[in-house]
Amino acid sequence: MTLPAATGAGGTEPAASGFAKLDLASLNTAPAAHFVTALETVFDDAPWVAEAAVRGRPYATLAELLAAMRAAVEAAPEPDRLALLTNHAELGQYAVRAGTFAADTDTERAPAGLDRLSEDESARCESLTARYRATFGFPFILCVERHGRASLLRTFEQRLASTPAMERATAEEEVFRIAAIRLDALVKGEGRLRTTGRVSTHVLDTASGRPAAGVAVSLYEWVSDDRAAIVARTVTNADGRTDAPLIGGRPVPIAAYELRFGIGDHFRRTNPGLPEPPFLDIVTLRFGVSDPEGHYHVPLVASPWSYQTYRGS
Repeated sequence: MTLPAATGAGGTEPAASGFAKLDLASLNTAPAAHFVTALETVFDDAPWVAEAAVRGRPYATLAELLAAMRAAVEAAPEPDRLALLTNHAELGQYAVRAGTFAADTDTERAPAGLDRLSEDESARCESLTARYRATFGFPFILCVERHGRASLLRTFEQRLASTPAMERATAEEEVFRIAAIRLDALVKGEGRLRTTGRVSTHVLDTASGRPAAGVAVSLYEWVSDDRAAIVARTVTNADGRTDAPLIGGRPVPIAAYELRFGIGDHFRRTNPGLPEPPFLDIVTLRFGVSDPEGHYHVPLVASPWSYQTYRGS
């Protein structure tokens, strides 16, 4: 049985080409050893979690299976429970300095923000990593798919000020978040887990009262006025929408974003004779994401002379 590997810092790597999700119904009837092999990567270096979950079969939903695995952790002896934290890889192992990320790496699925750290940010991350382990005795654990660069570093510093008891509980909760994403990536069945969010848009031309087709749209993670990282590029279709979400099928990292619309070119095509340069050319909408599992629909409603936006559904 071929399974997708799981990253030690808290994420899931993309499934290998041709990989098919495991079926929950089949897992319910599989030999115990096969069940454990299939799910042993959901919790790092802890096949005993899957071994405990075997005894609760059958599971009607993925949520039931995840709840059983969580209950196994919460009922485990203290050494096993602590080992889930101490055996985690250091987050700093995945902090790659700007310009050194491997060319053949799928940066879209890289741990959020860790592939775009500057030299200063990477050094800061390494320093925080050392301070955290010295303070709490286990590595900093964060479900990095849920965080952009600024949120990751901000969360790191905030948690360093926590008490040992509070931080132990927070770290364990992050382990459960990571496990949910991994399980959802591995197994299909009823009761999908809430592990993914979405960013979408559409463009409406109020001058014609019609959707604006052919508008170039770019989504950036905004870092500062002179730093932004491209997330997605696309063009609106005949309905004024994009063929796929700008972000989808994964958590939307907590961050500030900019949507940039090439609306000027649209009005050049549809309203010949407008003055040059156009009053509106590139329209930029900056918005924030605070719920990684939420749906952020950010439309643009525009004429050659004005525009507006709102959070839609």
